Amino acid sequence: MEKYTLPNSTGVLILGILSVITCCCYGIIGLPLGIIALVMAGKATKIYLEAPENYIGFSNVKTGKVFAIIGIVLNCIFLIYVIWILSIIGFAALQDPSLLQEGIQEFGY
Repeated sequence: MEKYTLPNSTGVLILGILSVITCCCYGIIGLPLGIIALVMAGKATKIYLEAPENYIGFSNVKTGKVFAIIGIVLNCIFLIYVIWILSIIGFAALQDPSLLQEGIQEFGY
């Protein structure tokens, strides 16, 4: 019997890796990529579990799912960090270098 490549197995892996790589983009890019990868991994897992002997590429799905989870966690942490910095220093200080320097010195950084 011929084995077929699991649908979206490569896509899940690519999106999971991109989610980790883009974790420093304020969470705007990496978070949706990680969520999409998790949804696609869930669908691929259901297909695989129906007939595991018919499909190859499940290792890509598992690896992509791990990358997606790591990417989501990193993106959430970075997004919380950015919100925290904006709440402490303020958005106006980020646009004015002298105010930014004052804010940094005030908190001892």
